Amino acid sequence: MKIAIVILNWNGKNLLEQFLPSVIVNSQNATVYVADNASTDNSIDFVKQTFPSVKIIQNTENGGYAKGYNDALKRIDADVFCLLNSDVEVTPNWLNPIIKAFEENKNTAIIQPKLLDYKRKDYFEYAGAAGGFIDKYGYPYCRGRIFDTIEKDNNQYKDSDIFWASGACFFIRKSVFETLNGFDESFFAHMEEIDLCWRAHNLGFNIKYVEASTVFHVGGATLNAINPKKTYLNFRNSLFTLTKNAGGNLFFIVFMRLILDGLAAIKFLLELKFSHILAILRAHFSFYRHLSSLLRQRKLLSQSKNYYQKPSIVWLYFIQKRKQFNCL
Repeated sequence: MKIAIVILNWNGKNLLEQFLPSVIVNSQNATVYVADNASTDNSIDFVKQTFPSVKIIQNTENGGYAKGYNDALKRIDADVFCLLNSDVEVTPNWLNPIIKAFEENKNTAIIQPKLLDYKRKDYFEYAGAAGGFIDKYGYPYCRGRIFDTIEKDNNQYKDSDIFWASGACFFIRKSVFETLNGFDESFFAHMEEIDLCWRAHNLGFNIKYVEASTVFHVGGATLNAINPKKTYLNFRNSLFTLTKNAGGNLFFIVFMRLILDGLAAIKFLLELKFSHILAILRAHFSFYRHLSSLLRQRKLLSQSKNYYQKPSIVWLYFIQKRKQFNCL
């Protein structure tokens, strides 16, 4: 099985200098690529000089995560792609359990390893923890992380089917990536992997979490949680994903989601985070502008009514105070 590890880079010399060595040392049975999104720093010259074994793909523009990977992966021959953030430290033997899982089940299309926090290595990391799920209204959560509550890793989450895998370390068969026509480039960044996983589910593919493979993720190295742009992209892209892929009464689902987003804006108001309120408003206006296009896409895609485990993670977390996945 040919594995291509593809690290998307944009002006990230410091991250490549820090984390690329662990990838090279611990990935002898894979080919490592750096896909550059038209960086203006000297990161690519640095990689060429310091890590000559790493292959370079140079995109012509910074199209974000979605377009950046779409453009780069067209130029790579492999059986499985590993999309790896530049702020991830991998561990010895991290690839073998992944390869084994792909070989044992041909319908397994996407895999995520255990994602731990680089700064607190006995805790899960926000971006994906032990694999992701989604509620009826399109809010994502993870085994090991619900909203801002992050659990300590006590090996409580074993190998399992999951709904979505984190884009921080995302394994996918090349054939499936091509069948799905890659990421939706209108997302730019954030939640495009959830949209891709949702479309994979709706076509009958399986997505797995593999506990025996562990990586450590810094998180927020390119866009941290306090940045209103991240709030904008998360709220907007969540609505995009929901509209395209959710089965059932779409009008009711989206209507309820908009009400819940309004409550989130009130929460930001009480916290005096006015820029984040504006980000939610901008996200909604962008959603309305794209609605006709999203509905056209919806007609071309498959939808499934069985996409969520819990009707409302907002209700369970904020009202019933269930803060951990095993308590849901």
